[in-house]
Parts: sequence; structure tokens; C-alpha cells
Amino acid sequence: MKLAYIGAGKIVTEALYASDVLPQIEKSAIFELEAFRDRAEAFKEQYNIKEVYTDYDLLLEQSEADTVYIGLINSCHYEYSKKALLAGKNVILEKPFTMFYDEAEELKTLAEERGLFLMEAITVLHNPVFGEMQAQLEKLGRIRTVMANYSQFSSRYDAYLAGDVEPVFDLKRYGGALGDLNVYNIHYCAGLFGRPEKVVYFPNRGYNGTDTSGLLVLQYDGFSCVVSGAKDSDGPCFVSVQGELGYMRMDGKPNLADNLTTVYVEPGCTETVMDAAGAKVRKSESDVYMAPERYHRMTQEFEDFARIIDEKDYEEAGRLLKETLDVVWILEEGRKSAGIVFER
Repeated sequence: MKLAYIGAGKIVTEALYASDVLPQIEKSAIFELEAFRDRAEAFKEQYNIKEVYTDYDLLLEQSEADTVYIGLINSCHYEYSKKALLAGKNVILEKPFTMFYDEAEELKTLAEERGLFLMEAITVLHNPVFGEMQAQLEKLGRIRTVMANYSQFSSRYDAYLAGDVEPVFDLKRYGGALGDLNVYNIHYCAGLFGRPEKVVYFPNRGYNGTDTSGLLVLQYDGFSCVVSGAKDSDGPCFVSVQGELGYMRMDGKPNLADNLTTVYVEPGCTETVMDAAGAKVRKSESDVYMAPERYHRMTQEFEDFARIIDEKDYEEAGRLLKETLDVVWILEEGRKSAGIVFER
């Protein structure tokens, strides 16, 4: 895969570091606005990137890259992706994918018509812990409750309170906790259970209308998922899935998942034991999974993207994109339910 990195901010900084250990990725180009060219030039030297561009259209026209990784602010995702697809480039688009479902569908159609790849950079779907959750899910029996939390006090929150509004807190640039942090929790739900029947969002909104934290409820047939995300406070981060025969729990930030504990009752087992509180409970089995150590949380997804594109694995790319579109739909429905309006 010949890759062009679009942007030179924090997430592209991480993407460059994460992908640097992958010899199958050729760093063809990096783009940044002329005002920030020095950042791109520094990355060019540090990571042996072939070319620096400050004109995006020129990069799409002249660069030898076959794929662009777009790590720009949310409000640029759709426009930059559409331009790349029309120019014949594969697109890896940083989360959250697009803000509007019709835009996501349009990009999907453009990619399909041109035989191009279009994928979201979301660590959840490329993490072995998520794969373990899929494998263990049937042990839980009928699912009854799902809960998840990703709360992290933002380093930009104090500045926001003082009136300095960075993109992540800017409604005009599609900021907010739902798309920034809670989106990871949503991916667990959509990845395991698909699209819900109903979505309701209960946000805490800042002075400019942006959701600084909030609780999202996804209603499925027979159970609900309650997932929360906060940039205005800290809290214990986790993902928990409960069924009639047991539960599974991942402790830690959902984008960094490295562990999974599954506790379950074997089908047909009627044996009980006494717990610490003196109650009789079903005898259960327990499995603990620890993910292998990784160079960086984003390395696996870039390895997967390179394989999918180089091997032309349209089936896997299509499966990933379907899940992404479900998440875009959930995000949009959540905002609608709360009266959060993004202007196009």
C-alpha cells in the first residue's frame, strides 16, 4: 500500500508512529496547509516520507499514493474523502466516519462504482479483544444488558470553559463527546449486535451547545445498551455484556482494550455454590483473555488495511464498511433525538 497521510496533527502523529514498523506500507506523501508546512516537513525527515504537499488537489493528481489516510477535523471528512475517491484513491477515514448517513452512503457508492476501498480507522474492529468477544458471545446465552463507559477529562476542557473553543468542542466543526469518545462504545454494540431498533441520547451540553458528555441508549429486541462518554469528567472505563448464562467484561479504555474476562454457566448445570455474601449462586466457569502486547494501539488496523488493499479483499472491506454505516446511522439518530444540529 502506497499511503499519503492527510494532516499533521495529533492523530496523524500517532498514525505515523503506529505504521512506521510496517514494511508493507510505503509512505508516499503527507499533506498539510501551508501555514503548518513545517510540521509536515519535520515528519518527512523523521519518517522518510517521499513528498510534502500543501495543495490537496495537487497531491491527488500527482502523488504516487494509491491510498489516503485522512486524519483531519470531523467537518473535513466528507469533502476530503469524496475528492480522493473521485481522483481514484482508496480512502482510510479517521473516526467518526462522516456526520451524516446520506454522505456515508454516497461515499460508499462512489467507492463501489470505482472498485476502490473505503474504510474507517477505528481501533475497536481491529483489536483481538473484540474478536475474542465475538467468539465468547454465545456462552452468555440470551443477551439482557450491555453497558460501557469511556470518560476522560479533556486536556482542552479548561480552555473551552475559558472561551477557547477547539474543534472537539465546536458544534460548527462537528465536535462533541458522542462522536469523539462514545463512538468507541457504539462500535462494540454495532459490531456485536448490528443496528438497533431505537436510539435515544441524553447529553450534557456546554455553553455553545456541544455535548461535553452524555448517555446513549440503544434499544434492541429484548435488551438495551447503555453507553456513556465524557470529556468533562473522569470515570472508570469498561465494556460489559450480560446474558442469561453469564457475562463478559473488558476493563480499561475501549480504544485500548487489552483484556477480557468471561464468566458463564455451562448449559444444563444446576449446581450452586455459596458466594462471599452467603447467597446461593450458580456454579460458573471463568475465562481470562489477555491480548498480545502491541507496538501501538493503531498498528493492527494499519496492518489490516494494507493487507485488505494489497490482497484486494473486497469482502472484508465491505463487512467493515457495513458496520461503519450502522454506527454513522446511530450517531445521527442520537443527535436527532437530543436536538443536536450539525449545519452542513
